[in-house]
Amino acid sequence: MKSNIFARVLLLCLFVSQAVKSEDEFFVKDIKINGLKRISQGAVFNYLPINVGERFSLENAGPAIKALFKTGFFKDVALERDGSTLVINVIERPSIAKILIEGNKDLSKEDLTKALDKIGLSEGKVFDRQVLDKVQLELNRQYLSHGKYGLKIKTEVADLTRNRVGINIKISEGRVTKIKQINIVGNTVFDDKLLLRNFELSTSNLLSFYTKNDQYSKQKLSADLETLRSYYLDRGYINFSIDSTQVAITPDKKDIYVTINVKEGAVFNVEKVKLTGNLVVKPDEMIKLVGIGPEEVFSRKAATETQKALQDRLGDEGYAFANVNMIPEINDVKKTVDMTFFVDPGKRVYVRKINMKGNTKTRDEVLRREMRQMESSWASGSKIERSKTRLERLGYFESVNVETPPVPGTADQIDVNYTVTEKASGNLSAGVGFSQTQGIVLNANVSQDNVFGSGKRVNVAFNNSNYATNYQFGFFNPYFTPDGISLGYNLGYSKRNAGQVNIANYSTDVFNGGVDLGIPLNEFDQLRFGFDVKHTTLKLPNSSSYDCFGSIQCGNRVSSEALGYIEPTSDDYIDHVTLSNTSREISDFVGEEGNKFLTFSPSIGWTHDTLNRAIFPTKGGQQRFSALATIPGSDLQFYKVSYKHQLYLPLARDLTLRLQAEIAHGDGYGNTSGLPFFENYFGGGTGSVRGFRNNTLGPRGHITTDTLRQENPNSPLLNSYTFNSSQTGRPLGGSNKLIASAELFFPVPFFAETKSVRLGTFLDAGRIQNGFGLNNMKYSAGVTGEWLSPFGALSVSFAYPINADKDRGDQTQPFQFNFGQNF
Repeated sequence: MKSNIFARVLLLCLFVSQAVKSEDEFFVKDIKINGLKRISQGAVFNYLPINVGERFSLENAGPAIKALFKTGFFKDVALERDGSTLVINVIERPSIAKILIEGNKDLSKEDLTKALDKIGLSEGKVFDRQVLDKVQLELNRQYLSHGKYGLKIKTEVADLTRNRVGINIKISEGRVTKIKQINIVGNTVFDDKLLLRNFELSTSNLLSFYTKNDQYSKQKLSADLETLRSYYLDRGYINFSIDSTQVAITPDKKDIYVTINVKEGAVFNVEKVKLTGNLVVKPDEMIKLVGIGPEEVFSRKAATETQKALQDRLGDEGYAFANVNMIPEINDVKKTVDMTFFVDPGKRVYVRKINMKGNTKTRDEVLRREMRQMESSWASGSKIERSKTRLERLGYFESVNVETPPVPGTADQIDVNYTVTEKASGNLSAGVGFSQTQGIVLNANVSQDNVFGSGKRVNVAFNNSNYATNYQFGFFNPYFTPDGISLGYNLGYSKRNAGQVNIANYSTDVFNGGVDLGIPLNEFDQLRFGFDVKHTTLKLPNSSSYDCFGSIQCGNRVSSEALGYIEPTSDDYIDHVTLSNTSREISDFVGEEGNKFLTFSPSIGWTHDTLNRAIFPTKGGQQRFSALATIPGSDLQFYKVSYKHQLYLPLARDLTLRLQAEIAHGDGYGNTSGLPFFENYFGGGTGSVRGFRNNTLGPRGHITTDTLRQENPNSPLLNSYTFNSSQTGRPLGGSNKLIASAELFFPVPFFAETKSVRLGTFLDAGRIQNGFGLNNMKYSAGVTGEWLSPFGALSVSFAYPINADKDRGDQTQPFQFNFGQNF
């Protein structure tokens, strides 16, 4: 094609030689361009190497024609002379009016259009037939990355009016070529199954439709070869090598066979480890960071981690550009390695300025008080990164980025620039949610987490459901003092009907007020002190009277949801029953303590928090311990202590394992025997042992006195008698709680980049009881999904109760969800 163009240029030059003869050299007084339709004259003059007022000769003709052809705008160019005027006759290339792509299924039209645009084929551009040759190559590249080796492409060009063309690209994708077998040849120590377990590429399996791991990719194979090399090097095989790799495709282009030829070599042990160079940090501190030692099997991973740990330690001392070089000395005869870590700290780097950008609403001081890196002090990599994490945990910003550019003209100073993207920190909402436990939930909330950009939080909320009605007001200042002591207080009223959430029948009206004081102990630990005043009013339901219909089965047996089955002592026919709608334990408590209580309860708490973010964390952990007790002067004397620990372990880029455990205990003291029943712990459902109905795990109350009325068939007189039932009623909760769970989180298929949605699989265990021990533990396993939707948080789980015993009253509920409430 290039030779044809060259020949064409020569012919044009010959033509020009006839039109413009050497003896006709002249000064160009004007330039006239003929044949332009879409291209402007100004665009042509920009490329033309001839200007008005210059001498024109045959020597100028060739370069001028080449320059115009090089633009790609024209398919023909000719030069003529008209007196002192240079005449340029051109024929424009057609423009692309429409590109039609047919037959594409595996790749979207948008992806293909972007790929074609990169090679210069898109609607509105000048059409060049040479570009069509590149289309085949580019589309082949796109489809080969998706395992389509049977691709066929046909292109058609149709001439349209006004010097335009339409291009039709017909694609026959063919079937996906899948990896049939991966063979590793030369391995004797580790078998293929073990080595291939770490590969990204694989033969087809149940998850291949999602992972696409059975589709060959050159990039993935390169990554797998490096994984294989690392596997051996981490186990002492220093001389391990990959000799060759063969990728073969069957003639029908349906299957691919991959063969990897390796040489394992021998295992090498570490004989000596040296730390040398300019040790600006105490050697004792540096040696502690060395993770590889004498007489151990050599591990490249351990050596690399040691190198990074040493560099990070130097970075914390201000040596931001420190280098630690690994120098292995291999003895092939003894099969040993001497490891030397050479330390070159470079110059100590100081921070000149810390700059904040993007905080148009939040005051600068709110960001700066989170800084752990100070100005005019040496730069610490860990402090700079920790400052970034603290800004992210504020919850005021969608994103936080940090840069450390060097100060121009200096070799030992940097600036630290934090750039934030603010999000709305205020919230005015009213909405409707639904919970299987609480039913329809109406809520209204006015909150501002960052009042006037000060970092203080104000909240006024109303919440109403079948279970509870809440009115709350709260204020929180995270920096009551410059040292980070926080202060908050709250006032509220709540009305709860326990019978609506699978608990024994009673209701409470509670007025409360409290104050909390938080004292930071260090970067990750905080002590919290609180004092709450609470006035509680208990309300018990009236007894219910039933004739022989509805939930009452009359005759010689009586049944109800509260009683279960009761066998009366008489064989006479029963036509009426009167039942107490509350538990004996509740009635006894009210009879002994009354139904109105004023309590004063100071509390103390400790939190250790290393989570990387507040919502959907992926690494770190959190421990919480809290204890409260009512003080003399309270109507009830009791105490409660609890401890909760959760740990997030990143297993891979998209996999996170969460381990969580919670234990709690409460009891009465002084004149109060036992923990008041309305302070009991409950288990089952979301946040506990999923698969069991909310709050149904643990002890149940007992039904109080029941009156049955019987009609004597031999007498018109109506007789009645009373008896005490030992049948169990609804859950009453317990004074001891033990909950544990293991949960593996992973992204939603096809939405891996979405950070507001995640899936998980879990194993839950727990029990609620009044004594200590591990008896009566309940277990469940299942899958879960969580979505932080614009309309509220949605949590869904499907669980299988492993050891449910319905004969003993266990109530199961495999599918559970909450909508419109926080997790």
